[in-house]
Amino acid sequence: MSVPFYQVDSFTTTPRTGNPAAVCVLSTARDADWMQAVAAEMNLSETAFVRPQADGTYRLRWFTPTAEVDLCGHATLASAHVLWSDGFLAPDAEARFDTQSG
Repeated sequence: MSVPFYQVDSFTTTPRTGNPAAVCVLSTARDADWMQAVAAEMNLSETAFVRPQADGTYRLRWFTPTAEVDLCGHATLASAHVLWSDGFLAPDAEARFDTQSG
């Protein structure tokens, strides 16, 4: 299974500065062990996993290299950036996320 993977630097317009986050766009659900292993391999402060849902929202989960976390602002912004810039969402579409933290 091929999974699109991105590394995004949040809070900057200059590459390799800002706050980096990995973003994986999933077409099907993956279990927490798989996501944790990917996050450990990415070895960034957070890796976001984004998956489209039938209602038009995106399921969003965040993992550090060692644990799932309830919220991550910069990885959320990175996820929205990927969805818009790579055509997963239309430029004028609203990005809506479904997360464990609401």
